[in-house]
Amino acid sequence: MKALAFDIGGTKIYSAIINENGEIISEIEKFSTPKTLDGIKEILTNEISKHEFELIAIATAGAVNNENTAVIGSTGNLVEGYHTLDFQSLSDKKVFLENDANAAAWAEYKLGASKGTSVSIMLTLGTGVGGGIIINDRLLKGKSGAAGEMHFKMYPDKRRKCTCGSWDCFEAYTSGTALKRDAEEALNTKDVTTYDVIEGVKNNDSKMIEIFNRWQNDLIIGIQGLANLFDPDCVVLSGSMAQFVDIKKVEDEVNAEIICPAISVRLAEAGNHAGMIGAALLAFGGQN
Repeated sequence: MKALAFDIGGTKIYSAIINENGEIISEIEKFSTPKTLDGIKEILTNEISKHEFELIAIATAGAVNNENTAVIGSTGNLVEGYHTLDFQSLSDKKVFLENDANAAAWAEYKLGASKGTSVSIMLTLGTGVGGGIIINDRLLKGKSGAAGEMHFKMYPDKRRKCTCGSWDCFEAYTSGTALKRDAEEALNTKDVTTYDVIEGVKNNDSKMIEIFNRWQNDLIIGIQGLANLFDPDCVVLSGSMAQFVDIKKVEDEVNAEIICPAISVRLAEAGNHAGMIGAALLAFGGQN
C-alpha cells in the first residue's frame, strides 16, 4: 500500500510516496508555497495526477479537526483563508490531514527517538515552535483537534508579543526568531542574526554565549512546565535550532527542578521529513 504524502508549510511544500513501513520510496518533490489558495491547490492536484497511490496523507501547518479532514485554524505564515481549502475534493481516494508537528511526533514515536515510550512530547524548534504530545500511545488532540500548540505563557507582564497575537508565549522565547530577538535586545541593534549568535558561541564570544544561554534557559523553563503537566518518558527536540541545544545540560537542569520522576531529553531521529512520514503512518493505521 502506498500513500502520496505532502508537507505543507509557510515557505515550502514537499511531496513523496511513502509505504506502510514509513519508508520514502520516491524522489522528494519540493515547491515554494504559493501566496494564493488556488496556487496551493494547483500544486496538490498536479502531484495527485502524476502518481499512483491508495490514499493521500497531508501534514500541514495549522490545527486539524479530530476527523482529520480539514484545517480548523491556520497560522500567520500561510495564505489568508487557508483553512477554507477543501482538501477532501482533491481526490476520490481517502485524504487524511494532520497537524505537521503532531505528525512528526507520531513518526518519532513509531520509528524515531521516542520509540518504545508511551508518553512523549516533541518540540520542533525552528522559525516558530511546533509541538506534539503523545499520552498513553495516542496523540493528544483535545476537544477540537487544536491541542499541543506551544503557546502557553512564559511570563505575566507583556514582555514580548508572539506571532499568534498574544503575549509571552513559549514560542516567543524558544524559536529561532526568539534567539534573534534576544540578541537584538542584548546588543541594542537590529543588525544581528541567529547565525551570528551561533557563530559567536562556537568562537567562545562571551556575549553571544550569554545570549544563547538566555534562550536555552527559557527552553529549560518551558520543558520543566511541560514535564510537570504530562509526566513524559521523554521530550524530543527537532527542527533547525535543536542541533545547537546542549542536550545533557538541558536534561540535567530540567530534572533538577521538576516534581515528576526524571525524564530524558533527546534529539529527533526520524529525519527532516518526519511530518510526511507520520501523516502517512497515521493515515494507514490510525493510532492502532
